Amino acid sequence: MSDQDFQWKPGIPRWVQIYELIRGRIESGELAPGDQVPSVLQLQATYGIATATGQKVHRALRADRLVRTEPGMGSFVLSEAERATSPDQD
Repeated sequence: MSDQDFQWKPGIPRWVQIYELIRGRIESGELAPGDQVPSVLQLQATYGIATATGQKVHRALRADRLVRTEPGMGSFVLSEAERATSPDQD
């Protein structure tokens, strides 16, 4: 599903829906280790969400050790090996 075809599901928080979309892209390999995930600003522009919602998506991705965030650079998909050894970032 492209971002243009995305439809909100009633009753499910928007941050959860976006998180699941990005997680699915990571798990499918569409976003490979080292790839940059959309920034909070990109999520806002694409999905029309608030800054806090985008930040919540990024926090959840980090908490589940799917991405690492490099200040001033962005958030990047972790490899399986990095996920096993990555310290919590929050």
